[in-house]
Amino acid sequence: MAKITGKYEVLYIINPTLGEESIAALVEKFKAMVEAEGTLTNIDEWGKRRLAYLVNDLAEGYYVLMNFESKPEFPAELERVMKITEGVMRCLTTVVEE
Repeated sequence: MAKITGKYEVLYIINPTLGEESIAALVEKFKAMVEAEGTLTNIDEWGKRRLAYLVNDLAEGYYVLMNFESKPEFPAELERVMKITEGVMRCLTTVVEE
C-alpha cells in the first residue's frame, strides 16, 4: 500500500545581505507553503553561520531547518520554488525515517 504522507526535513540557506525583513518574509513564505500542503512540525532558525566554502562570493548564510509531514509529491514542488526564489542560496530536502 502506498504511503499517504511522509516525514521530511528541508534545510535552506538564505543570502544574509537581504536584511532582516526580507529574510523573515522568505521564512514566512516557505512556512505558509508547507502549512497549506501539509503539517509543519518544527521550524528552527539557526541564524547566520559561516559557510564551508564561498557560495555566490559570500562566506556566510542564514540557515533555516524545517520539519514537516506532507504528501510525497510536495517536497519536489517546495524545492523547485526554493531554487527559483531570489535570495535562496542552497536547499536540501531529505526524508526522515520513521
